[in-house]
Amino acid sequence: MGSLNLPRKVTVLGSTGSVGVSTLDLFAQAGAPVEVVALVAGRNADKLAEQALRWRPEIAVIEDEGALPRLRELLAGSGIATAAGPAAVTEAATREAQWVMSAIVGFAGLAPTLAAARTGAVIALANKESLICAGPELLRTAKRAGGAVIPVDSEHSAIFQVFEPQNAAQVSRLILTASGGPFRSWSREQMAAATPEQALAHPNWSMGAKISVDSATMMNKGLEVIEAAYLFAMPPERVDVLIHPQSIVHSLVEYADGSTLAQLGPPDMRTPIACAYAWPDRLSWPAERLDLARIGQLTFETPDPVRFPALAIAKAALEAGGAAPAVMNAADEVAVAAFLQRRIGFLDIARVVAETLERMSVEGWGRRDEGDVLESARAADATARRVAEEVANGLMASA
Repeated sequence: MGSLNLPRKVTVLGSTGSVGVSTLDLFAQAGAPVEVVALVAGRNADKLAEQALRWRPEIAVIEDEGALPRLRELLAGSGIATAAGPAAVTEAATREAQWVMSAIVGFAGLAPTLAAARTGAVIALANKESLICAGPELLRTAKRAGGAVIPVDSEHSAIFQVFEPQNAAQVSRLILTASGGPFRSWSREQMAAATPEQALAHPNWSMGAKISVDSATMMNKGLEVIEAAYLFAMPPERVDVLIHPQSIVHSLVEYADGSTLAQLGPPDMRTPIACAYAWPDRLSWPAERLDLARIGQLTFETPDPVRFPALAIAKAALEAGGAAPAVMNAADEVAVAAFLQRRIGFLDIARVVAETLERMSVEGWGRRDEGDVLESARAADATARRVAEEVANGLMASA
């Protein structure tokens, strides 16, 4: 990558979300000599304009076309180009940048991430759907173009930092840690009555609504199991999950000789972002230092499969292969939205996902040509959303 003191062209996809904000904050705190090529947001024109005036990108793009007049008003006279819509988002991802933060939430992040990978840039990957729906193709695309995919999720970043590719055959297990979310010690009866406000109150991390609910159901960890299997070419039976409430040990890699390597750090997304930006170097910034004596105790426990069925659902989707992970992901997005709208209960989220997978025949989508991976993923996503809505509506009607 060269010296960290040299200017580096960067694009941030999802700049107004929690990961995007943390990325720009890291650059500011580290004094990184970045030249921002593009900033891309979903619908928050005011925040995007504020960022654009601070970082002076070539272009500021907002996915919501209805927000474009407001963005143009705020950036009038700045000389910063503006655009809106999904096509503009993807075009921004193809602009000449050496490093691209992929942090658009949801399936909308897949097309621009694939487009950025084709440019040969280093992709700092925080968009789960890119791996869930098209992981093998995304990794192949980046490699063919001379780029790389470096995970930003704290768990996958932890594995990335201690995983020795030359010794991959000697890896016994990847162990992803999970905080357990806000309902770690709740009974199933208590969880059945959980409100959206309670599900959003994560004990350790400040995240968006979707990922916060996924943490409460542990579906986020199920998705991460699939991502880890793709990222590190590991079979499902060698990817495990361990609950670790303190969120200090971010993940572990167990080797055949009995050694287990772990990456530790305070729960701060800027640390894995810094790793993805600088790797194989290290970026100096005023990060909080780990004080194990103050923490005093690190605890671990096995996830309860009865209270957190999402883990088994994800493992089954990974083993099924084909479009099953994409179907699972789409169904989860629909179910979480329905829960946040108070249309279904908390425990119904996993039910919607499981029943959607059961109802859909994914066998025909299991084999697809490289050229149509995006369209295949879109077809699976659209069908799964329709079926998941039917399932959610059925649960509402029977409530």
